[in-house]
Amino acid sequence: MSVRVSSMSVLPPVRRDRIIAQLPPCFRKEAALHTKNDFNNKVRTACQEQRTGTVGRFKISKVIVVGDLAVGKTCLINRFCKDVFDKNYKATIGVDFEMERFEVLGVPFSLQLWDTAGQERFKCIASTYYRGAQVVIIAFDVNDVASLSHVRQWLEDALKENDPTAVQLFLVGTKKDLSVCVLLCFLDTLN
Repeated sequence: MSVRVSSMSVLPPVRRDRIIAQLPPCFRKEAALHTKNDFNNKVRTACQEQRTGTVGRFKISKVIVVGDLAVGKTCLINRFCKDVFDKNYKATIGVDFEMERFEVLGVPFSLQLWDTAGQERFKCIASTYYRGAQVVIIAFDVNDVASLSHVRQWLEDALKENDPTAVQLFLVGTKKDLSVCVLLCFLDTLN
């Protein structure tokens, strides 16, 4: 006798704030960007599939977060997935992984977030996990010009393992709260 367990039943329930039951209507037809000719074809096709009900029943997207050592990649992921911020820095060894579940218009959807090490010695290990990503987030510390100057190399490394035309790219500046300007403005408000 074999027992078959659905992978959906062993996953925790989708958090209430991760459920999108309906999309807001557009104010005007011109505001519906997916109807424009130059709109991304993959997104347009997904919108049409959703309208016609041909969307598959379970979607998974892979997101890799890359960037220099200590730019805040792990904090960014923990804030998104667990709504926590840990001030105590611990370097990521190799790669860490988080899974966040959503429900979009009745379709279960999982987001795999891959937290890669920023240290040079782990680069060859981490790069093997880049393959198959639909999204690349490159993080840099807004207070560290060197981390911004390394963005191009992180981008090239991530795109070596993926089709550049199929990947959505995001550049994220972190630690804005620690910038000198923000601190000075805050101190001015106290005086």
